[in-house]
Amino acid sequence: MTIRCKTELFKIGSWTILKLPKGASAKLPSRGMTLIEGNINDFHFKTTLEPDGKGSHWFRFDKTLSKSIGVKAGDTVMLEIEPAKEWPEPKVPADLKKALAAFPQTNTLWKDITPIARWDWIRWINATKNLETRRIRIEKALSKLKAGKRTACCFNRSQCTETYVSNNGVLLDETQTIAKKSKMNPKKQ
Repeated sequence: MTIRCKTELFKIGSWTILKLPKGASAKLPSRGMTLIEGNINDFHFKTTLEPDGKGSHWFRFDKTLSKSIGVKAGDTVMLEIEPAKEWPEPKVPADLKKALAAFPQTNTLWKDITPIARWDWIRWINATKNLETRRIRIEKALSKLKAGKRTACCFNRSQCTETYVSNNGVLLDETQTIAKKSKMNPKKQ
């Protein structure tokens, strides 16, 4: 099933964000992270959509994609997307990779679980700015994997876990970003 919609790119800090309209997002198979492929203004792409914590999805529109398509924040794009079938391997953060390597039994199970399960474990670990909480989450993940637990059950899959662009599991919007900047530096209004 192809989902077609228009949406405007916007900025959160230094990131350009493409957020699906709720109606388009509702047609996806999951409120959690979803792998899609399709076209943006007739340019083919494949990416993972993060949940926004409010019932929709988004992804970071990086500089390479912006340059390839010739669009920037403030521009409207036409999307034609559909859920993809095969999940790519997630990039394992260095601290988690090191911890897994130290425990062969856990590392073996890590390699045996599905890519989506590995994505979920990584998203749960990454969903904090606090380094101590992150360290504790890695320890808990290793403990659960060692006990044979194959999936991360410790977080809401429909929350935004990218801490740079979210607050309490919800994607910021432009007005929140402007308010956040003015609170940090009230003289630059």
